[in-house]
Amino acid sequence: MSNPASGLPVGRSLIYLIVAGVAWGTAGAAASLIFEVSDLGPLALSFWRCAGGLVLLLAALALRPRRAAVPAEPRGRRMLRVLGTGAGLTVFQSAYFAAVEATGLAVGTVVTLGAGPVLIAVGARLTMGERLGRGGSAAVVGALAGLAVLVLGGGGVTVRPAGVALALLSAAGYATITLLTRWLGRDGGTTDSLATSAWAFGIGAVGLLPMAAAEGLVPHTVQPAQVVTLLVYVAAVPTALAYALYFAGAAAVRATTVSVIMLLEPVSAAVIAVVVFRERLTAATVVGTLLLLVAVAGPAFAEARGAAHARRRAAAPA
Repeated sequence: MSNPASGLPVGRSLIYLIVAGVAWGTAGAAASLIFEVSDLGPLALSFWRCAGGLVLLLAALALRPRRAAVPAEPRGRRMLRVLGTGAGLTVFQSAYFAAVEATGLAVGTVVTLGAGPVLIAVGARLTMGERLGRGGSAAVVGALAGLAVLVLGGGGVTVRPAGVALALLSAAGYATITLLTRWLGRDGGTTDSLATSAWAFGIGAVGLLPMAAAEGLVPHTVQPAQVVTLLVYVAAVPTALAYALYFAGAAAVRATTVSVIMLLEPVSAAVIAVVVFRERLTAATVVGTLLLLVAVAGPAFAEARGAAHARRRAAAPA
């Protein structure tokens, strides 16, 4: 079963989303290294992430082979897609960094990523009639439990209401991106994930520029080569590549499934913390990672099985 907008089979869309989730998890490690060797702030880093991703995607759009002419997406839908994803991306990133600053990394992460699947499940039900079902409900509950154990298992966290509110705002921005992408992808029309990502990063860079300039755009460091290399990596892999795959995959897969699969981000980050940064492998890390992996596998398997059933039904003689 292919998505009419992107033409991608559901199985390939799931692979795209898994790769995007894992790639997103590497952004935190790269950001930690940048913060260690320079005075670059989180908003400035987010700006350079958007600006660098925009440059790389524009280059990719210019260099890719010409494609056969296809019907263009109606202007109204295109404007809604561009402005909605750009605004959602800006809110998602800037509010998350502000939440981390206000209430700490652990609480900011667990509230943002934990509230995301809930907001998306409710929004998908209200706007598109997507049923969560027992399996979907179990996946969301399992994902929230795994995320809480993984992120908060170390203890010693401080919860501040202002930070929680910012984290919820960030989750709302992420939910808006996912729901809008899925809603527009259901009704056909031609979409281009590279162009969508480029426009989103352009709007995000413009929205973040004033705050990033106030924070300081140019980092002071004694290791400029390392900082530049890490910035290029952040712009290329967890930004340009990951978001292009995300927008392509999210158009073909149920919104709730997308939100649960994206929880591979903290799993990826946890693995990097243990393997690369030699952090201690705790029971909370193991249990939380296993819970998240099981929660991710359930919806992905159900989505692939449903697509295979639909293919068999479409191929059966009338």
